[in-house]
Amino acid sequence: MDFLIVLGALVFLMVVAYRGYSVILFAPIAALGAVLLTDPTLVAPMFTGLFMDKMVGFLKLYFPVFLLGAVFGKVIELSGFSKSIVAATIRLFGPKQAMLSIVVVCALLTYGGVSLFVVVFAVYPFASELFRQSDIPKRLIPGTIALGAFTFTMDALPGTPQIQNIIPTSFFGTDAWAAPVLGTIGGVFILAIGMTYLEWRRRAALRAGEGYGDPATLLNEPAPFAGGTLANPLIALLPLVLVGVSNIVFTRWIPTFYGESHSFLPSVIGDPAPVVQEVSRIAAIWAVQGALLVGILTVLAFAWKPVLTSFAEGTKTAINGALLASMNTASEYGFGAVIAALPGFLLVTRGLGTISDPLVNEAVTVTALAGITGSASGGMGIALAAMSETFIANANAAGIPMEVLHRVASMASGGMDTLPHNGAVITLLAVTGLTHRQAYKDIFAITLIKTLAVFVIIGLFYATGWV
Repeated sequence: MDFLIVLGALVFLMVVAYRGYSVILFAPIAALGAVLLTDPTLVAPMFTGLFMDKMVGFLKLYFPVFLLGAVFGKVIELSGFSKSIVAATIRLFGPKQAMLSIVVVCALLTYGGVSLFVVVFAVYPFASELFRQSDIPKRLIPGTIALGAFTFTMDALPGTPQIQNIIPTSFFGTDAWAAPVLGTIGGVFILAIGMTYLEWRRRAALRAGEGYGDPATLLNEPAPFAGGTLANPLIALLPLVLVGVSNIVFTRWIPTFYGESHSFLPSVIGDPAPVVQEVSRIAAIWAVQGALLVGILTVLAFAWKPVLTSFAEGTKTAINGALLASMNTASEYGFGAVIAALPGFLLVTRGLGTISDPLVNEAVTVTALAGITGSASGGMGIALAAMSETFIANANAAGIPMEVLHRVASMASGGMDTLPHNGAVITLLAVTGLTHRQAYKDIFAITLIKTLAVFVIIGLFYATGWV
C-alpha cells in the first residue's frame, strides 16, 4: 500500500501536468495527498516543515538565476541579436539545418557551464526566429532544445561542469573527466540518434504541409525586431560567448577571493549574529549570476537604443516568465522532497537494490529515482547517498572501475527525470508558450534515446573493457 500511494501521487501529478494544469497548485496537492493516505497527522508538519522549506530553499538559491536568465534572453531578442544570429546561421548552414544549429548552440552553452534553465531563456528567441524563417513547426523547438541542453552535454561528455556530472565525484572519488571514452561514445550516440529522430519529425511535418504555425494563435512569440540594420553576427554572438567564458572564470575566481566561507555583521541596532555564507556551496550560483550580468551589460553596450525602446514592457514579460518557471520548478522540488520522505519511497529503493548486475542496478536505480522525484540531480543524490557503498562494493567485486560507476550514474540521472512533471520540462514549455499535448511527445522521445544510451555504454564496457 505504501508503494501504491507513492506511485499514485506520481501518476496523478504527471497526468495533471500533461493536461496543462498548474503544478504550482497540484504538486502540493499530490504530495500532501500521499502524506494523508500514509499518516494524516503528518500533513501539516510535512507541508510547512518539508514541502515549503524545500520550495523556498530552491527559490532562495535559484530565482536570481531564472530572473537574470529571462532578462538576458529578452535583451538578446530586443537588440535584434537573435535575428542576426539566425540570418548568419541560415547563410552558413542553410535553412534545412535549423535544428542542428540550435542543438549546437545549446550544447556549447551547456558545456560551457551555463545552467540548462538559462539556456532555455537565452536560446528560445533565436530558435523561434530560425524555425519561423525555415518554416519548421514551432512545436519541435522544445525537443530540439532538450536534445542540445538536457542530454549529452549535461552528463555524458567528459568534463562537463553541469551538476549532474559533479555529484558522483564526491561518492566515487573521481573527477569530471571520468570514463572519457564511454562518455564520448555515449554523447555521440545520443546526438546522432536524436538528430535522426528530429529530422524525421521535420520531414514528416513538411510532407503534411505543416509550417511554423499561425502567429495569431501562438503564445510567447518574440516580438519582431524593428531596430533597423542588424548587428554583425560576431557581435551578436559575443554576449553568449562571454556568458560561457565568464561563468568559467567566476567559478574559479570566487572561491579564491572569498575562501571556503565568508561572514559579515549586518549594520542593525542590537547585537546581531553574523551572516555566514558557505562559499563552496554557493560559488557556482554566484558565478552564473555574474556571467549573466556580463552578458546583459554586453548587449546593452552594443545595442543600447533598440533595447531601451522596449525595455520596460519587455522586462515585464521576462519577469513574469521567470516567476512562473521558478515557481513551477520549486513546487516540483518540494514534491520530490515529500515523496522521498515517505515509507513507500524506501520500498522502491530497496526493490531496485535487488537487481544483480552492478551497473544495471545503478542505472535503473538512479534513473527510476530521478523519474519519481522529477529531478536528475535530486534523484541521483538520493540514490547515491543511500546506495553508493553498495554500488562500490559490488563494482569492486566485479572488477569495475569507479570511473565507469561515475559515468553510468551521471548519464542515468538525465534519462527518465524528464517525465511530464519535471521542472525543466515545465520551464521549457512555459518559456516557449507550448503545452504538453503539443510538444511533450518529442521531449519524451529524446528521453528514451538518452535512457537507451546508458545501457549502450554498459554493454560496450562489458564487451570491450573501454573506460
